[in-house]
Amino acid sequence: MTIRAAFFDLDGTLVDSLEDLTDAVNHIRIAFSLPPLSGDAVRLKVGKGARNLIEQVLPDQTPADITRAIKLFLAFNGEHIADKSRLYPGIMEMLHELAARDIKMVVISNKHEELSKLILRELGIHNRFENICGGNTYPECKPSPLPLLKEAEKLGCAPFECVMVGDSINDIEAGKRAHILSIACTWGYGNRDELIEADHFVHTPRELQEIITSYDTRL
Repeated sequence: MTIRAAFFDLDGTLVDSLEDLTDAVNHIRIAFSLPPLSGDAVRLKVGKGARNLIEQVLPDQTPADITRAIKLFLAFNGEHIADKSRLYPGIMEMLHELAARDIKMVVISNKHEELSKLILRELGIHNRFENICGGNTYPECKPSPLPLLKEAEKLGCAPFECVMVGDSINDIEAGKRAHILSIACTWGYGNRDELIEADHFVHTPRELQEIITSYDTRL
């Protein structure tokens, strides 16, 4: 079995964006006369898209208020997309090594597609990927397997030739449901007990690279 394509989650996997996400959340909370949240509190709420996040941080609001808050959140986050966000150490080198092995790479995030592309462009790695898709790219987002299967189809790869890399239960469940190998990153925002069903655990991007390339039967 050879891995020909690697699908990556974004926030908490490639990029440590928690501080910028926390700032955007607190911008909204202040607009609704609510006290700010800590980064640790926000960390537990990210990963399922902007609407889910806003519904959690603005409890008991009307649907109209939630819709307005989402617009404010996306606008603020877009304006401050990489004020504090950084690639995790070793990510750039790992992407370079996978590209050298002719492994196709795609970002599959639950973050809005436009913001996903923007942050990767700001951090200088957008051209490493065959495609960058977000939570609004397809009718369904992770943990649905749909984005993974669609991207595999675009690349001309079978599911068993792909791997899903992420830090949350959404990534692992999406991989399982798509019958795609899943790798859990322990440096991200997800709790270890949420990732128990992953096929592999990695603690550094170097370990991630080694596992993916270990499936290369062409060597």
